[in-house]
Amino acid sequence: MEGGVHEFDGSTFKECFSLTWRNPYVLRLAFSAGIGGLLFGYDTGVISGALLYIRDDFRSVDRNTWLQELIVSMAVAGAILGAAMGGWTTDRFGRRTSILAADFLFFAGAAVMASALGPAQLVTGRVFVGLGVGMASMTAPLYISEASPARIRGALVSTNGFLITGGQFLSYLVNLAFTKAPGTWRWMLGVAGLPAVVQFALMLFLPESPRWLYRKGRAEEAEQILRRIYSAEEAEREIAELKESVAAERASSEKKEASSLLHAVRTSATVRRALVAGVGLQVFQQLVGINTVMYYSPSIVQLAGFASNQTALALSLVTSGLNALGSVVSIYFIDRVGRKKLLVVSLAGVVLSLGVLTAVFHETASHSPPVGAVQTRRFDASLTCPEYKPVMAATGGFWDCTRCLKASSTACGFCASAGGDKLLPGACLVSNATARDACGGGGEASASWYTRGCPSRYGWLALVGLALYIIFFSPGMGTVPWIVNSEIYPLRYRGACGGAAATANWVSNLAVAQSFLSLTQAIGTSWTFLIFGGLSVAALAFVLVCVPETKGLPIEEVEKMLERRELRLRFWAPRDEGGDEANENTHKGGGV
Repeated sequence: MEGGVHEFDGSTFKECFSLTWRNPYVLRLAFSAGIGGLLFGYDTGVISGALLYIRDDFRSVDRNTWLQELIVSMAVAGAILGAAMGGWTTDRFGRRTSILAADFLFFAGAAVMASALGPAQLVTGRVFVGLGVGMASMTAPLYISEASPARIRGALVSTNGFLITGGQFLSYLVNLAFTKAPGTWRWMLGVAGLPAVVQFALMLFLPESPRWLYRKGRAEEAEQILRRIYSAEEAEREIAELKESVAAERASSEKKEASSLLHAVRTSATVRRALVAGVGLQVFQQLVGINTVMYYSPSIVQLAGFASNQTALALSLVTSGLNALGSVVSIYFIDRVGRKKLLVVSLAGVVLSLGVLTAVFHETASHSPPVGAVQTRRFDASLTCPEYKPVMAATGGFWDCTRCLKASSTACGFCASAGGDKLLPGACLVSNATARDACGGGGEASASWYTRGCPSRYGWLALVGLALYIIFFSPGMGTVPWIVNSEIYPLRYRGACGGAAATANWVSNLAVAQSFLSLTQAIGTSWTFLIFGGLSVAALAFVLVCVPETKGLPIEEVEKMLERRELRLRFWAPRDEGGDEANENTHKGGGV
C-alpha cells in the first residue's frame, strides 16, 4: 500500500464521521467492501451455535467428535486455499472482482448447508464458505485501503476488524433468535446468504481499486475515481505519488534477484527477523486458543454444567459481544501505549484467565454429582446405561456423572436430580431421544439432561474465565499481530511476507479447531486449557524477546532496528515528554 503506515488519533474518527455529509462516496466504498468482513465474522462464528442442533438432528455427528471438528475446521481449511487464491485473483482480475467471487462462494456455501441432508453436504458447504472467508480476509481490507484518503486510511481499514467481530456477535444473535424455529440450524447457516447478496449488488455499482487500475495501465479510470475520493489538490498529489510508486514497483520487479523473497530470506537478516516476529505472532495468536472459544463457546458453556442449548447460546453471546468491544478498545489504545505493551498485558491476562478455566473444569470433573442406583431404577431398564448395569447390580461400585458421560461402549447421559439441587444423585441412562424425553417429563419430571458436561456449583466461574479471556485477548493478541505485520516488513516484501504470515495463521487455526474436542475427550477439559495456558506463557516469552516496538517508527527505522538485533527487555520505560518519540522507541522499545 502506498503511503506506508498511517497513524490515527481522535481527530481521525471525527474526520471519518464528517464524511457522512462531506463525501459519502468514500464511506460507501469502505462499508460496501466491509460487508466482506461481516460475512467473515458471521460464518466463523455461526457454527458454534448451529453445531448444538446439528448434533441433535444427525446421530452420526453427535457420536463422533472428529466429525464435529471436521464440520467446524473445514471452513478454516477452505480459508487457507481461499487466501492463496485471493492473492492471485486480486492481482490478476482486480480487488472488486475478487470480492464478487467471495460473495458467490458465501452464498453457495450458505445454500448448500441450509439444504444439507447429511454431514457430507455440511462439510462441502463449509468448504465453500471457507473459500469465501479466505478471499474476503485479505481482499476486503486491501480494497478499503486502496480506495481511502491517506489521512483516514488507517481508521477506515480498522473498521474491517470491527465488522469481523461484529459479524461474530451477529451470528450469536441469529443463533439465539432461531432456537425455537423449525429447522433451527438450517436458518442459522442459511441467513449468511442474505448479506452476500446485498454486498454483491452493491459492489456491482462500485469501481475497481484505483491502484489496481493504474498498475494495469488504465490511468484515466484510476484518476477519475481518485478525484471523487479526494479534493482537487489532494487528488493531484495522490496521482503523482501513485505514478511514482508504480514506476518504482515496475523498476524493482525488473530486478528478479532483488524482488525474490527467498533470496531476501537467505541474504537479509532484517527480512528473516521480521518474518520470525510476524509469523510467530500469527501462529501464537491461534495457539493460545482463541478459536476454541469462538468456535466452541456454547459447547464449553455446556461442559461447565449448563445443559440447555438456549442457555448456552445466550451465555456465549456475552463472549462475542466482549470480543467486538475489545476491537474498539484496541483502536483507542494501539497508538497510545504501543504494540508491545498491549501484547504483554493481553498475554498476561490470557494466562490468568486460562488458569481460572483450568481450575474450574478440574473442580467440575472431580466433584460431579454421583449416579444413584435407586434414581436409575426409576426409569425403564432398557434405558439404563449398559456399562452401569453391572455396577448397579454389585451395589459396591461408585459412579459419578463424569464417569457416566465417558462410558465407551454406548453413549450415555446423566439425568440430574429433579428436586432443585442438581448435585444430588441422578440417573445414568443411554443417550437417546427416548431417555432424554423420559428424563425431562417422565419418572423424573422437569429434570435436566446432560450429555456434554455435568452439573456444578462452579459453572458460573467458567463464564467468568471465558469473559476474562476475551477481555484480555481481543484488544491485544486479537488485533496487534495484524497491525505489526503491516509495519515490520520492508515495503517491497510486505505483500509476500504478509501472505506467508496470514497462511501461518490459518494453518494454526486449522490445527487448533481440528483438535480441541478430541483433546477434551482424551485428556479432559481442564488439561486442555492447561496446555493452552502453557502455550500462552511461551507466547509471552516470544513477544518479550522477538517482537519489536514499532509505535511511531518509520519503516526505515524499523528495518535498522531489526538489522541491529538489539535485545531490549526494558520496554516499559516512562515517556520522555520532551524527547524524541522515535528515538525513545528505538532504544527502549525492545528491538529484536
